[in-house]
Amino acid sequence: MYLTGFADEAADGIINQIKATKKLGWEYIESRNINGKNIHDLSDKEFDTVVGKLEESGVKINCFGSAIANWQKPINEPFDSSIEEARRAIPRMKRLGVKLIRIMSFAVLKDCSPENQMEEECFRRLNILCKMFTDEGLQPVHENCMNYGGMGWEYTLRLIETVSGLKLVFDTANPGLDTPNSPRQSSWDFYSHIKEHIAYVHIKDAIWDNEKHEAVYTFPGDGECDVKRILKDLFLSGYNGGISIEPHMSVVFHDEKIKSEKQTRFDNYVEYGHRLEKIIAKIKQEG
Repeated sequence: MYLTGFADEAADGIINQIKATKKLGWEYIESRNINGKNIHDLSDKEFDTVVGKLEESGVKINCFGSAIANWQKPINEPFDSSIEEARRAIPRMKRLGVKLIRIMSFAVLKDCSPENQMEEECFRRLNILCKMFTDEGLQPVHENCMNYGGMGWEYTLRLIETVSGLKLVFDTANPGLDTPNSPRQSSWDFYSHIKEHIAYVHIKDAIWDNEKHEAVYTFPGDGECDVKRILKDLFLSGYNGGISIEPHMSVVFHDEKIKSEKQTRFDNYVEYGHRLEKIIAKIKQEG
């Protein structure tokens, strides 16, 4: 088992993302954005600079947090952008020795029922994308976010049954959020149905504010998302993969309205990581 995280929640630039990772004593970053660009969208020169900084520091990238087929990309629009993102990601993953890439399953069509989400087209596209990665010895993992698979564990299982080579990254908080066309769900229930397919884990926690109709993000274990229970069950089941933090507390990646001072972001990320370490240590101590 190893710990990692979306270090773009600690800092925009790679130097301070590395600094936050080293302050935690960790070896890995799950790379999403660097100076406002996804790692697969950096220019070649920018990417070369990132590679150099990583090599100097000894910190590594364990997963590409890509934008492929994500919640910004409707299934009823062309998917050229996701194909191009995959093409750019593959050689960069190989250069960095990265095996995992987070993908999604296209935005939910808000005006259509859960059973009318162009499912066959979604499966067709994801099979194409997954084959691009698996043919190169790389592993795509699907995140249960605001996408087809995030509508419920039943839809995630349909993906697993239909898309060859796909595995899962399970996000602990996402089931409890307000996914379009889907009621809020129990994180434990979602996890229980799909756990045998989990290859990677994202840790978020939150409390749902019924008055504001939004999630209030918390430190791990302080929310309603069964973080401790899920982690305990994972370890009892022999899970030995990556666990990645995505705090969302002082900065939310896809919400530009939420701002925070640079040091607050940095400190929050480090504190979040330390709190997760304590939870894991206690679980292992208790057996």
